[in-house]
Amino acid sequence: MTIKPEERDADLSPPAQKAGGAALCRIILSEDDPIIRERLSKLISAWQDGLLLASCGTLAETIEAISTHDFDLLITDLNLPDGNGIEAIEALRIARPEAQAMVISVLADDRTVLNSIEAGATGYLLKDADFTDLIEAITDLMAGRSPISSRIARILVKRLSAGTPETSLPDNGPKLTDREMDILWGISKGFTYAELAQRLEISRQTVPVHIRNIYRKLQVSNRSEAVFEAARQGLIKL
Repeated sequence: MTIKPEERDADLSPPAQKAGGAALCRIILSEDDPIIRERLSKLISAWQDGLLLASCGTLAETIEAISTHDFDLLITDLNLPDGNGIEAIEALRIARPEAQAMVISVLADDRTVLNSIEAGATGYLLKDADFTDLIEAITDLMAGRSPISSRIARILVKRLSAGTPETSLPDNGPKLTDREMDILWGISKGFTYAELAQRLEISRQTVPVHIRNIYRKLQVSNRSEAVFEAARQGLIKL
């Protein structure tokens, strides 16, 4: 586990602040793959609104960091060499109930996803996602939203819709343009902005504009919510 010397007694210090007095998002990272851990650590360390307190490679190190630090967010893998990241989330709920937990994993089976969320994870990203979206996901999570990969959204939609009669799209439902429907389909497949622009042969700069319009019409604030709401309203099928 890597802990910066100045952060060893972080639980005894007031929350770290950036210039201007705003609090930093204090983060513990748990990832057993050293290459991925280093990549994620660099992304977090380069984020001006974040502070990486500990970078852990095992469950034991993670639980020690949870008990040692006062922090805001745990980002954890699930397949750790000495246990499961879900155990870290459960330990977090006991030791730091006010902190948030986000999973980053290759695992996407129904049981694992649901167990993670039931344990207290409020975000779930797959490792096949673009890690450049990590900071956006952290920002969403700390703002009270639940960033999840589209494949995870599909699992949750299946679970929520099980045994629930289908509802028809209301007459006053959102009226998306053909281009917005194309973008929405791409979002549900997990495409990045660059991939959407290339596939649809449009400017990279226009993609966020379409996405903002989709969010406004669906009354959502991130990709996962857009996919969930569009599926619920029958605009797309997952």
